[in-house]
Amino acid sequence: MSIEVRVATEDDLETWNRHVSRSPQGTLCHELEALRVQAEHSGATLHPLIGFKGQEPVGLFPVFEISKKFVTTAFSPPPHLRVPYLGPAFLNMEKLKQRKRERRRQRFMDGCFEWIQDELAPKYGHVRTSTAFEDSRPFKWNQYDATPEYTYAVDITPETDDLLMTFSSDARSNIRNTDENDYEVTVGGDEEIRLIHEQVKNRYESQDISFGVPVEFILDLNDAAEDGAVRPYTLRVDDEFVGGILALEYGDRTGRWMGGVRTDTDVDVPTNDLLDWAIMEDGHERGLETYDLVGADTRRINRYKAKFNPELETYYGLEYGKWGMRQLASMYDSVK
Repeated sequence: MSIEVRVATEDDLETWNRHVSRSPQGTLCHELEALRVQAEHSGATLHPLIGFKGQEPVGLFPVFEISKKFVTTAFSPPPHLRVPYLGPAFLNMEKLKQRKRERRRQRFMDGCFEWIQDELAPKYGHVRTSTAFEDSRPFKWNQYDATPEYTYAVDITPETDDLLMTFSSDARSNIRNTDENDYEVTVGGDEEIRLIHEQVKNRYESQDISFGVPVEFILDLNDAAEDGAVRPYTLRVDDEFVGGILALEYGDRTGRWMGGVRTDTDVDVPTNDLLDWAIMEDGHERGLETYDLVGADTRRINRYKAKFNPELETYYGLEYGKWGMRQLASMYDSVK
């Protein structure tokens, strides 16, 4: 039986988030409400593709169409919003043997590529997958270039004392030897989201790096999240905001999305070590399993992230288009 790929109908959309929660590749940003927020803030048209084998769903692939100056492009996720991961999310494939799993996955992806070509005919395309996406060959066989990219992930299931012992000596020292009365870490709301966003924006701009993520996107994403959450962790000293990290939480995983930048505030506390540890402790207490440090491709930053003894995980950047059109890649902001 062949795979039918179509734009999700109203009936399909009613069960979309349920499918996302069941997919190994599903993330908060795959949720329907999150997809609509991404479309709104990127000026894109959302095409939520879904595939069926008979009545059984086999995959989701949210595609964002952006047309400028008579040139159509296709993204997943859309540019400029620094969404960490998106791309295809597969369903009901774990039970299959390798041969059948590959065939079903390939037929679903071929159906998606056929729809994209027939309906959009994009001159350029860019996809960034989740870390659970393991096989880039269907893209390569459809004229995409696949680039492996990396992130660090910390297993936060051990007891916190045992987890702390796996860290580097300086991380352990920073966490253990800082008096808890000298600072306070809390999970806030809209005000804290704005504080973290402003700090990150200022830090980037001080290095002449564009940071075009509108704070309204983060606020709307937070409001729209159904099964996941945007959690703004902030550290204050004497009630003064020093630094923060926006964490994206979904399923059994939380991720270091934005923040953790060097603070200009003159305080004698290891701000980022304490923030990262607070997120890990909080996640452990609430039954989460993984803390994604989001990015391991920047040599300068990796030294900091590696001290938490993370595992290296792979995801893929996938690019389509002729050389001239690939100059459009400059519009596609990196998450790192």
